Amino acid sequence: MKLGKARHPKDDHHRKQDEPAILEAEDLDRKAMRLGGGLDPDTISLASVTAVTTNVSNKRSKPDIKMEPSAGRPMDYQVSITVIEARQLVGLNMDPVVCVEVGDEKKYTSMKESTNCPYYNEYFVFDFHVPPDVMFDKIIKLSVIHSKNLLRSGTLVGSFKMDVGTVYTQPEHQFHHKWAILSDPEDITAGLKGYVKVDIAVVGKGDNIKTPHKANETDEDDIEGNLLLPDGVPQERQWARFYIKIYRAEGLPRMNTSIMANVKKALIGENKDLVDPYVQVLFAGQKGKTSVQKSSYEPLWNEQIVFTEMFPPLCKRIKVQIRDSDKVNDVAIGTHFIDLRKIANEGDKGFLPTFGPAWVNMYGSTRNYTLMDEHQDLNEGLGEGVSFRARLLLGLAVEILDTSNPELTSSTEVQVELATPVSDNCTGKMEEFFLFGSLLEATMIDRKNGDKPINFEVTIGNYGNEIDGMSKPTIRKKKEGGDGNEEESELLQNESEEEGRDDGEFVSVSATPPMKPLITDRNYFHLPYFDKKPCIYIKSWWQDQRRRLYNSNIMDKIADKLEEGLNDVHEMIKTEKPHPERRLRGVLEELSSSCLRFVTLTNKDQNHSSRTRLDRERLKSCMRELETMGQQAKTMRSQVKKTTIRDKLKQSQNFLQKLRFLADEPQHSIPDIFIWMMSNNKRIAYARIPSKDILYSIVDEETGKDCGKVKTVFLRLPGKKGFGPAGWTVQAKMEIYLWLGLNKQRKDFLGGLPCGFEEKKLLKGQGIATFPPICLLYTKKQVFQLRVHMYQARSLFAADSSGLSDPFARVFFITQSQCTEVLNETLCPTWDQLLVFDNVELYGEAHEMRDDPPIIVIEIYDQDTVGKADFMGRTFAKPVVKMSDEEYCPPRFPPQLEYYQIYRGNSTAGDLLAAFELLQIGPAGKSDLPPIDGPTDLDRGPILPVPLGIRPVLSKYRVEILFWGLRDLKRVNLAQVDRPRVDIECAGRGVQSSLIQNYKKNPNFSTLVKWFEVDLPENELLHPPLNIRVVDCRAFGRYTLVGSHAVNSLRKFIYRPPDKKAQHWSAAAKLMNAYVALANGGPYSSPAGEIVVNMEPEVPIKKMETMVKLEANSDAVVKVDVSEEEKEKKKKKKKGGIEEMEEEEPDESMLDWWSKYFASIETMKELLWQQEAAAVEAEEKEEMELADGAKGQGKTKEKTKAAKEDKKKKQQQQQQPPEALEKKNKQKIDELKVFPKELELEFDIFEDWLHTFNLFRGKIGDDDDNAADDDRIVGRFKGSLCVYKVPLPDDITKEAGYDPNFGMFQGIPSNDPINVLVRVYVVRATDLHPADINGKADPYVVIKLGKTDIKDKENYISKQLNPVFGKSFDIEATFPMESMLTVAIYDWDLVGSDDLIGETKIDLENRYYSKHRATCGIAQTYAIHGYNIWRDPQKPTQILSKLCKEGKVDGPHYGPGGRVKVCNRVFMGPTEVEDENGQKKQTDEHLALTVLHHWDEIPRVGCKLVPEHVETRPLLNPDKPGIEQGRLEMWVDMFPMDMPAPGPAIDISPRKPKKYELRVIVWNTDEVVLEDDDYFTGEKSSDIFVRGWLKGQQEDKQDTDVHYHSLTGEGNFNWRYIFPFDYLAAEEKIVISKKESMFSWDETEYKIPARLTLQVWDADHFSADDFLGGIELDLNRFPRGAKTAKQCSMELATGEIEVPMVSIFKQKRVKGWWPFLARDENDEMEMTGKVEAELHLLTAEEAEKSPAGLARNEPDPLEKPNRPDTSFIWFLNPLKSIRYLICTRYKWLIIKIVLAVLLLIMVALFLYSMPGYMVKKLLGA
Repeated sequence: MKLGKARHPKDDHHRKQDEPAILEAEDLDRKAMRLGGGLDPDTISLASVTAVTTNVSNKRSKPDIKMEPSAGRPMDYQVSITVIEARQLVGLNMDPVVCVEVGDEKKYTSMKESTNCPYYNEYFVFDFHVPPDVMFDKIIKLSVIHSKNLLRSGTLVGSFKMDVGTVYTQPEHQFHHKWAILSDPEDITAGLKGYVKVDIAVVGKGDNIKTPHKANETDEDDIEGNLLLPDGVPQERQWARFYIKIYRAEGLPRMNTSIMANVKKALIGENKDLVDPYVQVLFAGQKGKTSVQKSSYEPLWNEQIVFTEMFPPLCKRIKVQIRDSDKVNDVAIGTHFIDLRKIANEGDKGFLPTFGPAWVNMYGSTRNYTLMDEHQDLNEGLGEGVSFRARLLLGLAVEILDTSNPELTSSTEVQVELATPVSDNCTGKMEEFFLFGSLLEATMIDRKNGDKPINFEVTIGNYGNEIDGMSKPTIRKKKEGGDGNEEESELLQNESEEEGRDDGEFVSVSATPPMKPLITDRNYFHLPYFDKKPCIYIKSWWQDQRRRLYNSNIMDKIADKLEEGLNDVHEMIKTEKPHPERRLRGVLEELSSSCLRFVTLTNKDQNHSSRTRLDRERLKSCMRELETMGQQAKTMRSQVKKTTIRDKLKQSQNFLQKLRFLADEPQHSIPDIFIWMMSNNKRIAYARIPSKDILYSIVDEETGKDCGKVKTVFLRLPGKKGFGPAGWTVQAKMEIYLWLGLNKQRKDFLGGLPCGFEEKKLLKGQGIATFPPICLLYTKKQVFQLRVHMYQARSLFAADSSGLSDPFARVFFITQSQCTEVLNETLCPTWDQLLVFDNVELYGEAHEMRDDPPIIVIEIYDQDTVGKADFMGRTFAKPVVKMSDEEYCPPRFPPQLEYYQIYRGNSTAGDLLAAFELLQIGPAGKSDLPPIDGPTDLDRGPILPVPLGIRPVLSKYRVEILFWGLRDLKRVNLAQVDRPRVDIECAGRGVQSSLIQNYKKNPNFSTLVKWFEVDLPENELLHPPLNIRVVDCRAFGRYTLVGSHAVNSLRKFIYRPPDKKAQHWSAAAKLMNAYVALANGGPYSSPAGEIVVNMEPEVPIKKMETMVKLEANSDAVVKVDVSEEEKEKKKKKKKGGIEEMEEEEPDESMLDWWSKYFASIETMKELLWQQEAAAVEAEEKEEMELADGAKGQGKTKEKTKAAKEDKKKKQQQQQQPPEALEKKNKQKIDELKVFPKELELEFDIFEDWLHTFNLFRGKIGDDDDNAADDDRIVGRFKGSLCVYKVPLPDDITKEAGYDPNFGMFQGIPSNDPINVLVRVYVVRATDLHPADINGKADPYVVIKLGKTDIKDKENYISKQLNPVFGKSFDIEATFPMESMLTVAIYDWDLVGSDDLIGETKIDLENRYYSKHRATCGIAQTYAIHGYNIWRDPQKPTQILSKLCKEGKVDGPHYGPGGRVKVCNRVFMGPTEVEDENGQKKQTDEHLALTVLHHWDEIPRVGCKLVPEHVETRPLLNPDKPGIEQGRLEMWVDMFPMDMPAPGPAIDISPRKPKKYELRVIVWNTDEVVLEDDDYFTGEKSSDIFVRGWLKGQQEDKQDTDVHYHSLTGEGNFNWRYIFPFDYLAAEEKIVISKKESMFSWDETEYKIPARLTLQVWDADHFSADDFLGGIELDLNRFPRGAKTAKQCSMELATGEIEVPMVSIFKQKRVKGWWPFLARDENDEMEMTGKVEAELHLLTAEEAEKSPAGLARNEPDPLEKPNRPDTSFIWFLNPLKSIRYLICTRYKWLIIKIVLAVLLLIMVALFLYSMPGYMVKKLLGA
């Protein structure tokens, strides 16, 4: 369940009619605020973003501010996976184990015996510290393994793969309770192998994951509706083959040392290429590689690598890498990632992934070969490549497999096959391209490179690379036919031999001549490119695929325009300029027209011979997308109103993302251009410019954005050298002009340069017009004076260990630089200084300068007494230019101060407030310039202040400070802070607090309020920050700084006196709002000016159709009277309640705190669900609106709509059953409020009047992330500020009881120490980070407050990651000394020390003093006994009268008939309360409670009061900053000790499970499949027995006796099983305690669903018994059995038909027939028998009273089954069986055999006795 979209649309259904009235009121309010604050919106200038980016003319392109490459830097990630259960695993009677694999790490669950639906609920965590790219390509693999043990690895049942990136792109970065489909990679024809239910979450540092609230999961899982697949992926995924075709590569760098090669050459005379390349492809965790082509710079492979994977695959990228094969180790030469999202389109008009054949360019480290390449990571694809490495020609195709095809090889092994070679011209016709560049300026060269001559080299591919491009190329001439060997010379530097041709062929000049740099200042040098600007030009040959770049240029330009416009709108909203909505309308207008322009432009070139399929399909889909986008922008434009602007801005932001995504062309053509600064032939620093940005086209829109323009480029260090501080500094700043186009179009390649130059060419090109110059000589130059008005900076980084800095700014313009003065110890310097740059010489025409001045670079440094200054950030600005013939007058002059964003690396590092003007010095010299008059400051010496017209207008303000106290001060230089004091400073004025005499004894200040007066700018946006510094006063008048805090914006502390008119309006508006909140119901009448709130808890709440959002604090429903008729209806209903199956009222004595808790969680889930549904609906409405606009095309977004419909359906299905059940139960249980987050977030950190300021100390680290901030916090200052214009308004001073000592802070409690009883309730923890090797933890609670430290170690909970603690702890504490409560969860260890899992800290003091009254939450109803007893020692009436007294509110007046009046509101409610004996008493408590629930509606003093609640707090571990280690549900009550003592703590100890006994009698079976063949007769029969167990207790399984030799599948048993178990009714789980293994120290408690398994088996004497079928019954809801065997069908169990569901816990006794199911060979479910069983549930006591024996034993024996004759067994009754055999079949056979035997015997006897007889006869006996 997503918790993200919880914000309610402002205008719910019921607000429509009132909109105008309320709006006007709001408007007036806002105007009043403006007038009050003297804030005239027109005086605010737009912030700097626009200042730099808006190009007036088009000679210069805008620079990029952010410097440091962010890719490639490792970060912390945590992947947490919970394996909950598996279902429908294929296979008979298995022992499944789930293996979870992330990247290369594997973890296993425990093994579950003989079950196809094991329940695990095991949690695994994988920690990684790698760059994002590496992380997101890791594969998560879930596989189920059957019967794995120590000796054998088990057999794979099925597996599921998905990459980490897919999970990370999900909302909240997680999948929650989703079913993964298992498939067998070895056999793709097989179909699915089962499901595993998991939670997967991926957390990066600083991501916060909202875990959906885990309560009892009652919803029967709809597997199909909750598959583990991202939105938009079809449920039925098919197998597909991915063919990645590798054709050839070229331009490979040298990868072996040349020593061996030279030896070989000398010996054998062969010259070999020094590289042995092969290509390796990684996809979805599998790897394939081509053959190795020995020694070849231009290898030819023509092979294809075939992957078999599910489609669409859940892995985003295919990694293609050229590697060099080597005996020792193979290294990567270059890497390219193919993003599958960019080469496919899943829409209904979409296409399968396809690519090429196209060249891809690979970039990486520099090409010179060294044994240990320090930039090897770049070749692996991490970070930005700094040099061209190679190009690879590849293609990709996908074929969906028809798995029914018998010839299919069913394995998914990677195969390598031969591919058909492609023709040479398939990737485009070879064209000659021309690149021209001119270097206009090279300044800010780092001083390390200043001593040796420097030159610059420009390369494109390998062209222009003089040092390490190639070993001597073999140049092949183009054949006359030009039939395709053109490619061969492609990447070679063309040392052209055709120089004599008449069109002035030329050799490329790719590097400038070396020059010695000159000094600019201490840090930087510059090259003297004054009037001579060196040029470079390069010829190169590439396939002509400009079309691709053109299309993406058009889209890029649309996106840039849109981005600029949106930034403007953001700025306008931020600075409160009037009419941002007009600007947004303009932006959308422009967007829609340029989208349509794209369609017309690209329409004309549909047929191009060398276009690949991807080109055609991409073009179609881009045209479709942009067309719809144009339509949507048009419709949106008409919907932009003042109220909807935020929404529409968000939508426009989505347009922007989509445009950027579409503009990124996956098939490369021309490689990027690299500019290298070389010193001494060594490469120092580089810049990389995409070739599309400088590509020329005759159509303006298609031209690259920097083509033919002067671009400011900052060079940076390559690879890892550029990380951290080294990456912040500029290596060199260049102004460079570049032009790239076809050689034949090169006639106006100089067109964009500033005019006024002569070309200087090489000798041989002297007369030829198109021959490029080697250098430009500027004849025109203009002289200017630059005035830099540096006013102030704010929020700078702390660069010193004190947590402050000594900042100064250095301003660079062309070759000059100047510094401001250094201001010591501040993060918000106000320099107020004018810097004048005289005689600035600019080359070019005067009129061009006016529109396109060069940019100014401002760098901020921290001055150190020793060593060089530390860099703190940089920003750019463009000056306002005045030519000598213009007047110095408004609107352009004097210029406005503006804010410029300062960056350090990629992170923002503050703002600079400054103005810049560039004034031309005309022929008359400087006398023409406006005079520099300003108050010359004598004390500041020669420093000029900012002149009057530019510096802000000031007026007098008073700043009042509330000093409350200091907290948690850390040691300073090992000494403890003892006597601290706070100094406040703002704009040079300030005040000191009183001294705290003994910080340990009492850290609060004795004097509470002080003030000072100061001159501040009228314009609030220009207000300087206010600095808070804490110093410790040591002996002998020494001070040490403890820490400091800068309040950057005073806006929230400014008090604006209410305007009388406005006040009237705002009151009216509030009234209106209140009416709206109440008027959800119906009409009611009340005296005018009074608002009636009516409460009658007796009547059950009707669920209203319109979703009424109740304020979060009022769980009680503000309900309007239910009309009489309704009540009548209800009565009637109750009378005729027989057909309604009324649930019985829950018995009061049965209810406990947990009933309340679980009911509340259900409510919370429902609320979240409704909010989500509302959000989905709103989104749909938007889409519909947009779609209506785009109807002309009829291209609505079917797909997203379908997906949303789907989501809605799902939610409704999931939500239906529980809602229906609980509707009746719900109203009877009082609830509390469960906050799925910390209480602080709900009540804005309880800073309603007391603010907490963190004090910092120490430098800010090198990391980008500001998570390191926590280490710099050295304490906290508690207090507040109030700023107002000087005479204090009357309405305050005139008020009754005004105390001048407290100024604006009236009615503040005293800050003397106070004793408080703190009662901490810890309910439970969820998702703890495992701390032991077995993936579990043994958690216990530790509570620290001041000196109290409670360790609840003996009550640890064994092996649980979701422990229920259910404990309360009482602590006596004294505020302010002990106010920070820490609740930690530790892991108990038998040996060694216990580990901290995570902790959460709560500032009790702010809660205690807050107006929201967070001491003890206000219950929903008032009761004086039972589970919902009132916990606060103060009754609601006392609380109410106290609040009224403190807020000086009239009331409360209790009236007759259950009414109470407070202020001018009337509240109604019940007036009786029941005591223990059921006697009713009169009381006003309910009335008072109603008022408290609606306290936020009381004018002036009202605010939301904290309800009775449970808050959910994230647990954090200091060792793993920013990553949640689990969550804790708890709440805190506080009671002052000087008040009456509170009652005993509520008992929230976990419910004890109830003991039950389940008796199952198996009476008969029928139609059981027959497994055995008889030895003699060949008859089918089965020896049936039935086995049963309760889930989780497999070891206690029970078997019936065997019914032998059943011929019909009928079996008679009359056999009783007895299963005792412990059951938690609230959670519907069975509780089992058992030792995990023989080595376990103690028992582990498991909670598992109550499920009974019955299985039917065939008994075998000598082999293993055969499993025939089974059924699993969920005891809470299982289908009622059929009355007879005939009526019992398979659908009963599969849920395909609606059958009545029963719960054994309600019915107690159930008898019927149920089917046995098993899977056949084709994985289909089939019925394998039926069983007649009787289930009887008794509580342990009942079972004792009426005992029963196991099997058929006493007591209460069952009779012997009457089994028919046939079911005998040989050795029990041999005679019977012989008779049976003889009588039936074998009678005649036996007679024959007997006769034959007799005959044989006679013959044998005859033969035996014959000889003797004969002898006798002969001898004459």
